[in-house]
Amino acid sequence: MIKWITKLFSSTQKEENTDYMKKYLIVGLGNIGAEYVNTRHNIGFKVLDFLAKKESLSFETVKLGALAQYKFKGRIFLLLKPNTYMNLSGKAVKYWMDKENIPLENILVITDDLNLSFGTIRIKPKGSDGGHNGLKNINLVLNTQQYTRFRFGISDQFKKGQQVDYVLGDWDEEEKTKLPERLEVASEIIKSFGTAGLENTMTTFNGK
Repeated sequence: MIKWITKLFSSTQKEENTDYMKKYLIVGLGNIGAEYVNTRHNIGFKVLDFLAKKESLSFETVKLGALAQYKFKGRIFLLLKPNTYMNLSGKAVKYWMDKENIPLENILVITDDLNLSFGTIRIKPKGSDGGHNGLKNINLVLNTQQYTRFRFGISDQFKKGQQVDYVLGDWDEEEKTKLPERLEVASEIIKSFGTAGLENTMTTFNGK
């Protein structure tokens, strides 16, 4: 009888752990407010909005952000748009990571990157903040750099002293034309991260 109970408990615990590993927190970085909606710095929000629209998902206003739930191939993707503004993004990430019991390896942070040409994709399992205030705060709050980040290139085509205006500026006409295809790829990256794993996703999408 004791052996049977032990076996049952072990089996239940294994199922719980499996369910635990099937949940993912996908964080799109950006700033709240109508004036920021179409800015380069808000590409994280834009990627999540694209996926939500494509899959007919709705965002709900929750503590420290807006959240949508996407179920795909047995996985649960929690799409989070922090409402803390960029430089306090870590607060929202930590809260939802703890609340939903999501392990660090199941977190994907989507952010803009000035060091990559427009639309270029770079997925990395860890790294420095690269001068990005959102990543800087996440690193500080989580006390680690060991989480996956999906960097979306916005290029650095600005004159000296105009970086802030460029980052917080709207996409130019050529970028707007190319953006839908890039957002489609970005939405596939999110699904691949949860179903194919980080290494396969990096091999498939990095540099494309």
